[in-house]
Amino acid sequence: MRFSHLTIGCLAAMLALGPAGAQTPAPRVVPESKAQVQLSFAPIVRQTAGSVVNVYAKRSERRQNAAIEEYFRRFFGDNAPGVPRGRSQSSLGSGVIVDPSGLVITNNHVIENMTEVKVALADRREFEAEILLRDPRTDIAVLKLKDATNLQAVELGDSEALQVGDLVLAIGNPFGVGQTVTQGIVSALARTQVGISDYQFFIQTDAAINPGNSGGALIDMNGRVVGINTAIYSRSGGSIGIGFAVPSSMVRVVLNSARGGSKNVIRPWLGARLQPVDGDIANGLGLERPTGVLVTSIYDKGPAAEAGLKRGDAILLVDGQPVDNPDSFGYRFTLKGTQGQVPLTVLRAGKQTAIQVRLMPPPETPARDPVRGRARTPFAGATLVNMSPAVADELQIEIADDGVVVADIEDRSLAGSVGFEKGDRIVAINGERLASTKDAERAISRTGGSWEVTVSRGGRVFTTVLGR
Repeated sequence: MRFSHLTIGCLAAMLALGPAGAQTPAPRVVPESKAQVQLSFAPIVRQTAGSVVNVYAKRSERRQNAAIEEYFRRFFGDNAPGVPRGRSQSSLGSGVIVDPSGLVITNNHVIENMTEVKVALADRREFEAEILLRDPRTDIAVLKLKDATNLQAVELGDSEALQVGDLVLAIGNPFGVGQTVTQGIVSALARTQVGISDYQFFIQTDAAINPGNSGGALIDMNGRVVGINTAIYSRSGGSIGIGFAVPSSMVRVVLNSARGGSKNVIRPWLGARLQPVDGDIANGLGLERPTGVLVTSIYDKGPAAEAGLKRGDAILLVDGQPVDNPDSFGYRFTLKGTQGQVPLTVLRAGKQTAIQVRLMPPPETPARDPVRGRARTPFAGATLVNMSPAVADELQIEIADDGVVVADIEDRSLAGSVGFEKGDRIVAINGERLASTKDAERAISRTGGSWEVTVSRGGRVFTTVLGR
C-alpha cells in the first residue's frame, strides 16, 4: 500500500517525532492498529535515497625506493624483505551528499591511504572527488565532487534528540550489490568502549549494516541524517543486528571544519588527564554509582589549571550533559568548539560546584620546526617535530616538557620498516638526549655505522640498536 505526502505527516505524527524545527520532542506513541503497523517508509526513502552515493577509492603502489633497498641489503643481507611492485589497493563504501555544492560525508577508513576517489550517484552519474579533510579520530572524511551539478542533498538532523526505540533507516551499498535500504530502531545511545575510533560515542542500531555500508546514512523519520554508519559487530563478517553510527552532531563539527577551509579538525583542549570512575573510586567520592571522570593530572599552563581544576576532582557534567568516561567527555567537550567558555559540574570534597573552563585549541608552543630524516639513516621517511600540546593532542600521546616526536612516516619508508611509529617520542640518539628538532638534526646529520635510539612509546621507554 502506498501513501501520499499527506500520509508522511500522519506517519511522523504517529511516530511523534514532531514537525521540523520543533523545540521539544513530543511523547512517542506505539502503533495501535494493524493499519498503522503496515504504513510504508517509501516516502522517506524517495526523499533521501538520491543523496546516498557509492564511494570508490584506489591507490597504486610504487616500487620501493632504491636507496631503501640498498640500506636493507647493507644491514640485513640479500634476503632483505621485499616490497610488492605494481600492485594496487582498492576500497568500496558509501557516502552522503550533505550540500548541493557537492560536499560528501563518508568514513575515513573508506578512503584511508587512497589517492584516487570516485563517487557514483543513485542516478548512475559518476564524478571524481577531492579529499577536503580526513579525520581518523572520528573516522569521518569530507569529499568535494568535481564539476557536479543538480545534486540532491540531505539535511543533517539532531542526533541529540534521538531516543532509544526510535525508528531509523540505513541506506548504503552493502557488498557492492547496489543501493539498499534497511530498517530498524535505535538500540542504544552514547555507546562507548567499542574500539572503533578515538571519539567513541556511537548510535547503536539493529538496522542491517554490512561491509560496503560504511559511510552511508542513518535516517530518522523526518528524513534527516542522524548518523553515518561506520562499523558492525560481527563474528561472520555480516550483519547480526549490532551496528554503530557516528552521531550527526559530531559529523557537523567535522563538516564545519572542512567548510572553513581547514585540513584538520581543531578541537578544544582541556589540559588535563582523565580516567573513568569505577566502583571503588565512586565509593571513595561518596557517589551512589560510578559516573563522571576523575582528573588525574593537570598541565600547568592549560585551561584546566586556569579554571582551578585540581587533581582528584570528578567532572560529572559538561554543560549539563552527564559524562561516564573519558570517551563521552571528549565527545561532549569537542561539540563545544574552541571559543568562549563551557560550564563543568565538578565534585570536590563531597560538594558539587560549577567551574567555567575557557575553550581554546591546544597551543603550538614551541613551534613544530619539522625535520625530515636523512637518507641512509634509520629515520629516512620520518618527519620529526618539537613536542607541544597541539602535537600531543593530535597524536594522542602524553605531553612532555620538551622532546622530539615522530609526526609522520612515509608509506614503505625505511623509518617505518625498522619499526618507528607515529607518536614515538625520540628521547636520545647515540646517547645524546634530544630537547628539540635542532638536536635531532645534528644527531642524524652523520651517516653509516650503528644507531642507538631511545624511544618513549605508550608510557614505555626502550632502547634499540639499528644497523651493524
